[in-house]
Amino acid sequence: MARLFGTDGVRGLAGVDVTAELALNLSKAAAFVLGREARFESRRATAVLARDPRVSGEFISAAVAAGLASAGVDVLDAGVLPTPAAAYLVADTKADFGVMISASHNPAPDNGIKFFARGGKKLADDIEDDIEAALARPLAGTTGREVGRIRRFSDAEDRYLVHLLGTLEGQRLDGLKIVLDCAHGAAAGISPDAFSDAGAQVVVIGNDPDGFNINDGIGSTHLELLQETVVKEQADFGIAHDGDADRCLAVDGDGNIIDGDMIMAILALSMSNRGKLERNTLVATVMSNLGLKLAMADNGIDIVETGVGDRYVLEALNEHGLSLGGEQSGHVIMSDYATTGDGILTGMHIAAEVARTGKSLTELASCMRVYPQVLVNVRGVDRNGVNGDEVIAQAVHQAELALAGSGRVLLRPSGTEPVVRVMVEAASEEQAQQLADDLAEIVKERLAI
Repeated sequence: MARLFGTDGVRGLAGVDVTAELALNLSKAAAFVLGREARFESRRATAVLARDPRVSGEFISAAVAAGLASAGVDVLDAGVLPTPAAAYLVADTKADFGVMISASHNPAPDNGIKFFARGGKKLADDIEDDIEAALARPLAGTTGREVGRIRRFSDAEDRYLVHLLGTLEGQRLDGLKIVLDCAHGAAAGISPDAFSDAGAQVVVIGNDPDGFNINDGIGSTHLELLQETVVKEQADFGIAHDGDADRCLAVDGDGNIIDGDMIMAILALSMSNRGKLERNTLVATVMSNLGLKLAMADNGIDIVETGVGDRYVLEALNEHGLSLGGEQSGHVIMSDYATTGDGILTGMHIAAEVARTGKSLTELASCMRVYPQVLVNVRGVDRNGVNGDEVIAQAVHQAELALAGSGRVLLRPSGTEPVVRVMVEAASEEQAQQLADDLAEIVKERLAI
């Protein structure tokens, strides 16, 4: 049987893959596993529940709440809230666990169920396995006074907003004009208030969620409107979130995209200069641009490199006791303040650095040269054969020689489909494209199914 949990919870087409029945039964199984400590201490477990505004979140969160309460868990229903807010509130309320209903940057028909352990932390693989095992067997319900209660978490937004503002440690954003793209998602009710309360003049787009328009041509995966609005409004810069606000990308005053690598470079240098970058080390994935690594080396900052996925970044942060890490996609984790990627938090700290230094976002981002990066997905191949083929290995070696130290090559099998991803960075777009195409052709010839 295929594993139910993916890299970021249980996700799929709402009503087909993620059904009310699955939500009900999965939440009961999670209550059994994540409520163990409460049962051992002879007390009732408590869970924080939140969702993004996609329409299917209404029936899924209702099913989750019912499942948890029927298993004897008291539910604090926070309604529509960003994923990082749910994680924060699990820790802040000392709840036993949390549940977030979201499909992040995916389109509205998709949805997902994500669990947070005590402290707002992501679940370890073995805990997810325990939940899947519990799901496969009948679980007893509760009756009478043992049944859990479902209560509205009425001050959830306020508590999270106070937390966000507190992370700025008094740094104001007065004088900055910022465009915020809330992706018609969970950021719409929080991000504008956070930036405004910190002193910024805010122009907001993507702040009219109707349950169906989340991420639809807007947000961190569709930056065109944000670019246009920043230039039109003559704003200092723009910030883009995704549907559940765990990502942040930016646009400078000229409409140029500032991706996750550039954001990490800006924050790493700022934190290093202020003595806040633990061990003077940044965590980044193998897909981060070569320019980030060179910029960090030029400034005496080390990098711990991980596989692709924010869960691996988080694991490295925890393992090494580090304070900053992230991905090119805009998942940035500031572990002094959050247990997961937080797009609003990240955006506020970018703005704080602009205000603190008096430099434009363009100037701050110039600390890093972006090397042209070409990614080719080779489909219909045996992804498991890529690391053991001598012909492919030799072709990669020849490509690296051609780059002469001014770029890099990465071949990576997809984790979910028969695809090999070929990534080449080079000093020029033309060279990167040519080498990537040549390697893709060899992979296709050697590993075709």
